[in-house]
Amino acid sequence: MPKIPNFILALISALLLSVSWFYPFTIFIFFALVPLFIIEQNITNSLSIKRKKLAVIGYSYLVFFTWNICVTWWIYFASFGGAALAIICNSLLMTIVFNIWRNFKERTQYSWAIWALIPIWLAFEYGHTLWDLTWTWLTLGNVFAFSHNWVQWYEFTGTSGGSLWVLIVNILLFKIIKSNNYSLKILSKPIAIVLIPIIISIIILKTIDKSDNKLKTYKTLIIQPNIDPYNEKFYFEPDVQLKKVLTQINSKLDSTIDYLVLPETFLTETIYEGQENNSFSINFLKDSLIKKYPNLTIITGANTIYSFKPNEEISATAQQFNNSVEYYDSYNTGMQINNSLDIAIYHKSKLVPGVEQMPFPALLKPLEKLAINLGGTMGSLGTQKERTVFFNKQKTVGIAPVICYESVYPDFVAEYVRNGANLIFIMTNDGWWENTPGHKQHLAYAQLRAIETRREIARCANTGISCFITKTGEIEQATKYWEKATITKSLIANNENTFFVKFGDLISYTSSILALLLITIGWYFKLFLRKKEKIN
Repeated sequence: MPKIPNFILALISALLLSVSWFYPFTIFIFFALVPLFIIEQNITNSLSIKRKKLAVIGYSYLVFFTWNICVTWWIYFASFGGAALAIICNSLLMTIVFNIWRNFKERTQYSWAIWALIPIWLAFEYGHTLWDLTWTWLTLGNVFAFSHNWVQWYEFTGTSGGSLWVLIVNILLFKIIKSNNYSLKILSKPIAIVLIPIIISIIILKTIDKSDNKLKTYKTLIIQPNIDPYNEKFYFEPDVQLKKVLTQINSKLDSTIDYLVLPETFLTETIYEGQENNSFSINFLKDSLIKKYPNLTIITGANTIYSFKPNEEISATAQQFNNSVEYYDSYNTGMQINNSLDIAIYHKSKLVPGVEQMPFPALLKPLEKLAINLGGTMGSLGTQKERTVFFNKQKTVGIAPVICYESVYPDFVAEYVRNGANLIFIMTNDGWWENTPGHKQHLAYAQLRAIETRREIARCANTGISCFITKTGEIEQATKYWEKATITKSLIANNENTFFVKFGDLISYTSSILALLLITIGWYFKLFLRKKEKIN
């Protein structure tokens, strides 16, 4: 068999990684990294390549860069600069991680060193969720959002379990190719590792109680207003959108509806926190809907401002009012409105880098005005530390007000459930990306959150795809893109917490500790070898 050039192997690896993100090609993920492993081995064993480290960096970057472009190219509809930054930087981070592993393998020469990639990569995926430059769209475990019935066991492991699964199978297949032994006995191991989790998932689906007849239900109405975010949403007076949606609601709303869900930043009026009762938009909703249906609760997105009091400590994201010594924070806010005097508020806290925040605001505050204007707010938005849950008056149900990008983060969404959420409401505005794979991928990731938490989800998008998601990740009543729509369903408020919710992302926590240990061992070997060379 002729030897395949490294450049072709790199393109094959990138192609396999990319097509895995498009149903029904998920299965390709299990051997997508094998060509990259072969490239690394070819370069390591080569006698003609002098700068081996640089060669591995170049080919691995080609793989990751091509993968990032093929799956997330649609970001450029929102911002060409943002897309370039996300794709270039994310590819670079992946390349660095891959080469940290290779350096460990080369320094230690352990026979098992290839397996060290697993904790190092999983630690990277977890760490990537925690800092200001977070962009975890291509977490390996996310690929199973498009074949969610394979991963019902995410209720135990979270998405990191899927990443672990992918890496194990890829490494096993590479070792088989390396050994050139294709006996049935040898091949049975990776085949079993692929099939057993799928069989477990099928068993869970067969045995899980999907009815939950004893649990209370809450009738929920989702409104998809379908307002153009580029040319309409932030350019009309607030009452224009409110009146349009009121017309859309009237024929669907009645006294049996418990919750009305509106999308992210639906209330475009700037609302001052602590003065909510002076807001035109809030009073409009109360007068036109809450007075007529006193048992109704409205969950909506809004733009809010908090004005810091004199001598109050200001945040790193605070901005100064024009011609004033006072400071304020702007927020992308989730809001609960009912016939209570109090308005419950949650501030979106997983912000899109370069769009809703300038990374590391405490250090880069002078550059925050360069942040992209997508929603009428310039500069960095504020956040909050805790996940706020919106409870009803009787405390019988808690709503997780997940805002847009936050729904991509497993452990982050699980925090809402730990704080008492029985249902998850996702408010989003996917119109920025137009009719591309972006909004479909975003929806698919929400299916994984339903499985991990076993919570039913009401997903309300400004324009497609709004839907309901069952606790097993099934999508119901999905709306079409770029169409006005209303959908209604009685959602079951689950009270039981999954293993993943109770104990968190144990695979990622453990991997992070192991990765630090392995990197320390690698540095020890580097220093030891240098010392040995000096002695000789």
